[in-house]
Amino acid sequence: MLGKRSKEFIDPVDVQQLIDIGVSLSAEKNTETLLSKILAGARQVTQAEAGTLYLMSDDEQELIFSFVQNEVLGLAASACGAKLKWPSVPLYNGEGKPNDTQVSAHSALAGCTVNIPDVYDAKGFNFEGTKAFDRETGYRSKSMLVVPLRNHESEVIGVLQLINARDPKSRKVAAFSGLARRLAEALASQAAVALTNSLLIGDLETLLDSFIQTIATAIDEKSPYTGGHVRRVADLTMRIARAVNESRNGRFASVYFSGDELRELRMAAWLHDVGKITTPEHVVDKSTKLEKVYDRIGDIKTRFELLKREYQLAMSEARANKTGLSPEQVARELQALDEEYQFLVRINTSSEFTQDEMIERVRKIAQRKWSASAQTLPLLTEDEIYNLSIRRGTLNDEERSIINNHAAVTGKMLAKLPFPKKLRRIAEYAASHHEKLDGSGYPKGLKGEDLPLQARIIALADVFEALTATDRPYKKDKTLSEALVILEQMVADHHIDPDLYDLFVNEKIYLEYAYRELALHQIDM
Repeated sequence: MLGKRSKEFIDPVDVQQLIDIGVSLSAEKNTETLLSKILAGARQVTQAEAGTLYLMSDDEQELIFSFVQNEVLGLAASACGAKLKWPSVPLYNGEGKPNDTQVSAHSALAGCTVNIPDVYDAKGFNFEGTKAFDRETGYRSKSMLVVPLRNHESEVIGVLQLINARDPKSRKVAAFSGLARRLAEALASQAAVALTNSLLIGDLETLLDSFIQTIATAIDEKSPYTGGHVRRVADLTMRIARAVNESRNGRFASVYFSGDELRELRMAAWLHDVGKITTPEHVVDKSTKLEKVYDRIGDIKTRFELLKREYQLAMSEARANKTGLSPEQVARELQALDEEYQFLVRINTSSEFTQDEMIERVRKIAQRKWSASAQTLPLLTEDEIYNLSIRRGTLNDEERSIINNHAAVTGKMLAKLPFPKKLRRIAEYAASHHEKLDGSGYPKGLKGEDLPLQARIIALADVFEALTATDRPYKKDKTLSEALVILEQMVADHHIDPDLYDLFVNEKIYLEYAYRELALHQIDM
């Protein structure tokens, strides 16, 4: 089978070919390109005019078609791009026995090389599929060399099927020589290592992506009001980044994110809120100013009702001439209590900005007294006054500090992870999504050129998503026009990047996002 070694020594040219092909395979990072190079390299060293590459399935039950090349037919296609249907090769028959009738399956199962001078004369193997291909295309398959690809653990991970060796001198189709077999086996060994590394890297990258998205989903699910936030921010971030890459004018004409940089940015966007894993749910979910474990407006309502009963009792006594209050006075007090309670209910939400006169009215209401267990107490506690006096939103200063701290925690958590060099700035980008150009952001107060473009992109995406989100308990969702007005003001205040905002508007990224994610009543542009 191997021929006479005296006549089939390995020429230095062949050795150099193997070295060059091996170097090329080791340097290739794209798996599909690597598969093409493996097949092309095997054909080169064996003088084969055609070939097919199969990969072992995850369950090791079949060989999956991966790549085909045929110089005569001008065919070069992967599993994704092949116009012809290339079925998988089962390794076992219906009874669970080895499928030794098909040469690729036999090679994979036995782990051996098979050299056939002419498939039309071969005994023991079923080549009906090959003959059908020949009839369909007009090609004539003759000699075949089938070589298993073994990884570093001697496991077969694929099969090379080389067809029609050409004689180096006459260029006629001939049988594969012993030298061609040895060269193919040597190349298969190098190819298996390169392919294993590529698949392993791909699997690890997929695992990392999936793990990151799982963590982000878990953080979103901590609160019933933020589900999908991280996904939407990540999606919007990447749409802005792609628009930067496609920009041919203005500031971003010379800016282009590489594939690795886009991946780094995408991961940073998915991880931008990872610090919220330490944020208490009652702060994240605080929908009213008085909410802690529950909304304390209910406690206040009870006090108002008790106070109203005291006045109603006073009215009865007044009618019996037992008190100095007239029924009219008591009625006015009851009406005032109803109005004051409704006022507190209204400012307990975040629907409007709390002004000085409103805070003063809260303090005046708090001066009322009510009786409980033989005690006379203020109608409102100091903590309730403090929270009802929150000017915007539902969070007091301490709670806002807790929320804001998530950005710093994000940076600390991600800085501890040993990201590879090409992803080394994930922590920086993710932790900076609340920084502002004027330095008034947090956690580090970065400004101007200290704030990377990638962080500015995430910041814009995060703000726009928050403004238009329909699932926040502490605010009403904004329409597109309202959101853009706010963004324009943030540009004027030097909070967000003006060039990114112009790109966001001019390329109608906001509108594309709206059609996918917003309610119909929000799309008013």
